[in-house]
Formats: sequence, structure tokens, C-alpha cells
Amino acid sequence: MRTDRVSFRAGPSVDMPLIVAAVVIVTLGLVNLYSATSVYVDSAQRARLADVYVSQIYWVVVGGLLAIVVAAIDYRHFERLANFLYLGGLLSLGLVFILGSDIRGSSRWIEIGRFAFQPSEFMKIVLILMIARFVHNDTRTEPRTIGHLLPAIAIVAAPWAAVMAQPDLGTSVIYLLIAVSILSMNKVRRRSLLTMVATVAVAVPLAWKYVLRDYQKARVTSFLDPEADKTGTGWHALQSQTAIGNGQLFGEGFMQGTQNQFGFLPDQYSDFPFSVFAEDWGFVGGVCLISLYAFLSIWAIHIASEAKDRFGAAVAIGVGAMIFWHSLLNIGMAVGLLPVVGITLPLFSYGGSSIVTTLVGIGLLMNVSMRR
Repeated sequence: MRTDRVSFRAGPSVDMPLIVAAVVIVTLGLVNLYSATSVYVDSAQRARLADVYVSQIYWVVVGGLLAIVVAAIDYRHFERLANFLYLGGLLSLGLVFILGSDIRGSSRWIEIGRFAFQPSEFMKIVLILMIARFVHNDTRTEPRTIGHLLPAIAIVAAPWAAVMAQPDLGTSVIYLLIAVSILSMNKVRRRSLLTMVATVAVAVPLAWKYVLRDYQKARVTSFLDPEADKTGTGWHALQSQTAIGNGQLFGEGFMQGTQNQFGFLPDQYSDFPFSVFAEDWGFVGGVCLISLYAFLSIWAIHIASEAKDRFGAAVAIGVGAMIFWHSLLNIGMAVGLLPVVGITLPLFSYGGSSIVTTLVGIGLLMNVSMRR
């Protein structure tokens, strides 16, 4: 007697390692933010810091819901919408110069009532989609020349110029690093590659002289010699390194870090949350956190390797690059290996635009993983 086999088509499977890693980082970030905002200050400042913590929880919820929506929609629809999203992103970057609020000499945020958002953060996701679309449509088998890459260069150049004019050096660097990371999927002719390296070598000193502001130059020079101006441009880096050193092997304990609790560590919940974490939990805690970011970056490459098309692979590489470069630059400036350029630590630093953007990126990773 013959028995026919009945096969069932499995639906999209949820990427549990990705979810667990992201949830753990977000949870640790909220715990760390509680420590960073529970400092010895007067009642007015304490109320403001309490608002910071509650606001972060709100943005985590919003970002999580958006991540679910992004993961539920087939990522190929985002390829079709990439051009419209790009134009909308450029428009929002332009509106910053009209409606933007000036904070510390930079106009990066658009405020509507009590709601404020940073268009340059959301533009990172749009850039990933646009460059991934370019890589997907470029079907050449031979190595590319500079001419072949000009459309991708133009895609990056417009938002890069707008962000540099705000000015925001850190975000503009992230744009370039994301673009280079995705475009590395394509082979480039050796002569073209050497030409690009030579162009960068010439552009860097020109940018130093004619593009960078004085305070941006001061950040670089203070990084090279923070002892030269301990109470000025070198203050952030020195206090961050002191906090990390205080943590030693196992840390001073939750909410016990002296540099943070007594207000010596500036921007402790935005630019230097890693310093707070390392002071509370020590070298062991810092290594565990870095390992989580390393896992997310490597897992993004794993997702890219199993993607069913070049667009999905390029999107995964782009999101992984965004997380990797943000983490590297933020932790690098916290430990004194890189200049202080105002880069957030993904899923960890305070900031609605930053947390939502990263969670949307996690949603894109989940999307590609589910449809591999």
C-alpha cells in the first residue's frame, strides 16, 4: 500500500539569537542609564534626569514596535521605496537649517512642541537602503572603476555635505564608513582603489584646514595630548579614562561609581555610557558588553551570507556596519584611543532618534533573516 508524504511549507522563523542579543543590550542600557542619572544633584536636576530615564523607556517601546513592523514587511518593498525615502531624508536634513534648534553650536534637531528628532540619525537607515539598492542593481562581474561607483558616491555626498554643514563630524564619518562597508561587497580595480586612497590622503589635510571648525580640531589635538588642557578640551577624555580605571576588574558596584555619582564625568548618559558601565561593573562587565556588540556585528554578516538576494545581503552588511562602527568609535573615544566626536553607543546611549534608528536596523536584520 502506497502512502503519500504530505509536506508543509515552513513559515518565516524568528531569529532568536538576534533578538536575545538586542534585548540584553537594551536592558543593560536602561540599567546603566538609571545609574548614570541617579547622581548627587539638587532636586531640580534630579527631576530632569528622571525625565531622561522615563523618556528613554518610551523611545525603547516606540523603537521596538517600529522594529516589529519593519520585520513584518518583506524587505523588497523597502527597495522599491528607497528613492522616496531618500528624497524625504534629504528634505528633512534641509529643514534642520530652517527649523532646527541650536544646541552647543550645532543645529541637528527639529523640535515640534515637546517632540524633537534628529533627521541625520534616520538618514543612516535610508542610506543603507539606497546603497544596498545600488549594489543589488549593479550586476557587473568585472571589477568596478571609479566611474562605476560614481552613482553610489553621489548618493552619499548629498547627505554627508548637509550633515557636515550642521556641523556634525561624527555622523558624517559614520555615513562614509557605512557606504564603504557595503560597497566592499563589490570588487574594485586595483588602480581605481589606489586612486581613491590617494584622493583621501590629499583630502584629509585640505578638510583639516578649510572644513573642520576650531572646536573640532581641538578635539583631535586634545586626543593626541589630553594632558595639555586638562580642564578644557582634554576634560572629557581624562574623566572617562579615570572612570574606566576606577572600575578595575569587577567594578565599584551598581550606582557606586565615584566619577559618575559626583558629577565629574560629562555627558555620562549620551556620549560616555560605557565609562559609567565600566566604572560600575569593571573590566569584566566591559568585556561582556563589547562581546555583545561583536556578536551583533558578526551575526549581521552571518545573516548577509544566507540572504536570498544581493539587496538583502547588502542591507544586513549595512546595519551590521552601522552597529560596528558606532560601537568602535564610541568605546574608542571612551578609553582614549580615538578623538571625542559625539558618537552614541547603539541601544545603550540616551537619545530617542538613536535608539529608534538602531532598533529599526535590528528590524531590517530580522526581516532579511526571516526570509533567507
